[in-house]
Amino acid sequence: MAMVAQHHRENSSGSINKHLDAGKYVRYTAEQVDALERVYAECPKPSSLRRQQLIRECPILSNIEPKQIKVWFQNRRCREKQRKESTRLQSVNRKLNAMNKLLMEENDRLQKQVSQLVCENGYMRQQLHTAPAPGNDASCESAVTTPQHSLRDATNPAGLLSIAEETLAEFLSKATGTAVDWVQMPGMKPGPGSVGIFAISHSSSGVAARACGLVSLEPTKIAEILKDRPSWFRDCRSLEIFTMFPAGNGGTIELLYTQAYAPTTLAPARDFWTLRYTTTLDNGSLVVCERSLSGTGAGPSAAAASQFVRAEILPSGYLIRPCEGGGSIIHIVDHHNLEAWSVPEIAQETSGEVVYSLGRQPAVLRTFSQRLSRGFNDAINGFNDDGWSLLNCDDGAEDVVVAISSGNKNLSSGSNAISMLGGVLCAKASMLLQNVPPAVLVRFLREHRSEWADFNVDAYAAASLKNTYAYPGMRPTRFTGSQIIMPLGHTIEHEEMLEVIRLEGHSMSHEDAYMSRDIHLLQMCSGIDENAVGACSELVFAPIDEMFPDDAQLLPSGFRIIPLDSKPGGDLQDPSVPNKTLDLTSSLEVGPTTSSNGKNSAASYSARSILTIAFQFPFESNLQDNVASMARQYVRSVISSVQRVAMAISPSGSGPTAVPVFTFANQAGLDMLETTLVALQDITLDKIFDDSGRKALFSEFAKIMQQGFAQLPGGICMSTMGRHISYEQAIVWKVFAADESTVHCLAFSFVNWSFV
Repeated sequence: MAMVAQHHRENSSGSINKHLDAGKYVRYTAEQVDALERVYAECPKPSSLRRQQLIRECPILSNIEPKQIKVWFQNRRCREKQRKESTRLQSVNRKLNAMNKLLMEENDRLQKQVSQLVCENGYMRQQLHTAPAPGNDASCESAVTTPQHSLRDATNPAGLLSIAEETLAEFLSKATGTAVDWVQMPGMKPGPGSVGIFAISHSSSGVAARACGLVSLEPTKIAEILKDRPSWFRDCRSLEIFTMFPAGNGGTIELLYTQAYAPTTLAPARDFWTLRYTTTLDNGSLVVCERSLSGTGAGPSAAAASQFVRAEILPSGYLIRPCEGGGSIIHIVDHHNLEAWSVPEIAQETSGEVVYSLGRQPAVLRTFSQRLSRGFNDAINGFNDDGWSLLNCDDGAEDVVVAISSGNKNLSSGSNAISMLGGVLCAKASMLLQNVPPAVLVRFLREHRSEWADFNVDAYAAASLKNTYAYPGMRPTRFTGSQIIMPLGHTIEHEEMLEVIRLEGHSMSHEDAYMSRDIHLLQMCSGIDENAVGACSELVFAPIDEMFPDDAQLLPSGFRIIPLDSKPGGDLQDPSVPNKTLDLTSSLEVGPTTSSNGKNSAASYSARSILTIAFQFPFESNLQDNVASMARQYVRSVISSVQRVAMAISPSGSGPTAVPVFTFANQAGLDMLETTLVALQDITLDKIFDDSGRKALFSEFAKIMQQGFAQLPGGICMSTMGRHISYEQAIVWKVFAADESTVHCLAFSFVNWSFV
């Protein structure tokens, strides 16, 4: 019996060893590994049939069983997953180390500042006990008087080097010191997933901002990118280096002339004459600092000089410090004085990472968004040296400015340049908006294009891509109302989105009934988040060809809304801000209400903003007057539509309600809602409609505001007791106040309702 057991154990051990040999403990030759790696690169998880096919196709794998191949691919996927996780953890660790270093340095700086303040406080206490009469000592006043630095004109290299050294010292005192009273922006806390630490100036001349963070690039590469300002800063029209020479200490000094776009038609563009100093510090950090020089310096031609106002850059720049293990910590200071009492300023850096789809590479998408933004800025500014000239208005009204250009740069780029007998015409206007949240307005314009756009005008602009100018006598086309948004990409934080819009149209003539009249637009949308800090809101689009080549010709038009006032009071992190377009109805005055919800930003918004509209159209020389008249009337029509929408968005001046509430109902309505007339005013509109009902209501909201009524399809709503109610249809109409000029409320009638 013992022998049998021993024999069984030996056989069992032998089978185990055989299984191990035939399993995962297989040694592969280099040729076999190469063959498997090639397959893994194509398909990391091959099926059983694919593995068997692999063995048949590769003779060097014929001595390996399919099960062993399966185990190899499993192990290979695990190693790849571990490698990616290890790389991610290393990246997070580097970020944490860098942020920890920043926080330690900030803590040291604050400790020193506290010590200094304690000493000064003790000294002041001592002076208070021993000081003579206040009127006999002026030393305190003289002690706090700081001489103001005056800019000097550079006449020789020695003078430039002296200015450069002073600029470096002042910049470093701002970047890492207390030369400016910095106030950290709320909600900007450091962490491995954050960009860095942001601060704004307090009680300093001009406008200053400071930021620091970790960048996964070497210092020299970062400096190279930052110096090429037009490639990442969309407000920068041009940057020209007039002279460059070594500074003698390994650095370089450059004299620059820079032009910046004006964000609106109401303000002239700015230009700068500056000195830029690049050098390396003793600790290995790389510094690029810049400041304005006195004197006229370089400038535009005499013909274009009237379109620019000389502004000032106070000591600003970049401090780039290498990190252990790769990457760099970068400190940025931006300090400007735009020499204006009320010029809107916007920042549109394009350094954010792009998330993309539909097979487009991030660099291509970034190029498209830059071209859209630059073309829109060119249209708004209309610089003379770009060939733009103003066109006199025949009707005497000056609400819409019309400019023409026969040398528009946006149409001469690319391999498929449009040959034009005439040129490009731009109709533009700016208007003041009161109490209109820019983000909500841009969202409405984006999602409901049919409420303000003319399909035939879009079709005319799109025809320029095929060189078929059909004005006048355009083929009659009916817009179906269908707008399909196809996303291309967006930045990580969704500050900006790039998308293709397809507008479906059908010909109204029988001979063209089966021809597609669809229009495709490349569209960039930004600033649709109410909680965003400081950015403007934009909707810029341009017609493109159906094939959408990478060198597609772009003729951008669109809207830009720039806030003039700071954000209204309240919690910026309040999650109750309106993110659904249904909240447009909250601006309607629906009578007395007991609702005390004052956190709705659309209802409590009280600020001013500037809306700038610009539309571009190609034209033939013999049709210039016709196209100009059409463009002027079209922009006026768009302005009128936007004003109607803005009135709906803007809260009423006489006690606006945060959420629409019910004020009256007949007995059938009270029975349906299962409430009383007294408790009716505690019921808000959003409590009885589900998502589909709210969407149906808002889809008809514009029609209600324009024609006064609309019919909603059947659906489900809810009573105050939580019971579901079905109805065949609902009719909504406007009820005017006694003066018949303002909307008092909306009335609802539910037809054939019943409890489910």
